[in-house]
Amino acid sequence: MNVNKITGTTRLACLLGQPARHSLSPAIHNAVFLGSNIDAVYLAFDVAPDDLAQVVSGLRAVSFMGASVTMPHKEAVIPLCDSITDRAQMLASVNTLIPSDDGLLQGDCTDGMGCVGALLAHGVRIESQRVVVVGAGATARACIHALAAAGAASVGVFNRTESRAKAAAALAGTVGHVVGESDIATANIIVHATPQGMDKHGIDKQGMDKQGIDKQGMSDVPFDIHLIHKDQVVLDAVYQPLETPLLAYARTAGATAIDGLHMLIHQGIEQQFLWTGSRPEPGPMRAAAERELMKRSANN
Repeated sequence: MNVNKITGTTRLACLLGQPARHSLSPAIHNAVFLGSNIDAVYLAFDVAPDDLAQVVSGLRAVSFMGASVTMPHKEAVIPLCDSITDRAQMLASVNTLIPSDDGLLQGDCTDGMGCVGALLAHGVRIESQRVVVVGAGATARACIHALAAAGAASVGVFNRTESRAKAAAALAGTVGHVVGESDIATANIIVHATPQGMDKHGIDKQGMDKQGIDKQGMSDVPFDIHLIHKDQVVLDAVYQPLETPLLAYARTAGATAIDGLHMLIHQGIEQQFLWTGSRPEPGPMRAAAERELMKRSANN
């Protein structure tokens, strides 16, 4: 197994979350450091909410390279930063910490750029397209904001709680609005940004229908899956498993299906740019993540 060489000059980058052990970020970012000959190592730290302030203070003390922030700390870390970007402020969410040479700490959010980057990498045009985002949580809000900034003609938000949908749609400005379930059928691009469909314990192959689609999983998708058709693009933010019931059905319907690992990788590319000033190629990052997923599957 290839590992980054640790020396006296090796810098630290890390993930702060709870739980953190399941994350693919170490595989992705260490692949970049190794392939680019960057003297750094990326670790995942399981941080309890009560310990977050102390951990961030400790990172400042050791002159860390940068950090990713995941649930449940994306909002709580904001007051621990010296400044946050406009998009992080609008989203009330920080997923990236960027230390400066003068010791100050800035917070940013690259989640939305992950969504946009994944679509563009597949040759999907966002400008002037009708988009529906399913969900109104932190990931969905980041996607909504970024898709509007990328030129979508409309960004509809479908969520069971209307008040949350309205608040999320406002992040898209004049092109944002709340939509009903039937509007999903008229969208050019569908972005599923809820945790539903996530498998935290490995992929169970039982209970599949004749097309290889998990019937129970279909019932977990928060909208009528049969609204999907061949003229659409479907991006699922879930990446464990890579082939969610939603994506499996989208493929059978002839739609373009994009898994959530692409989104994770492209938000990681933006994090690398904030830390190092360069954007790495996604291929080696994807390969490293897939190797890690295969290893986990073999151990289940």
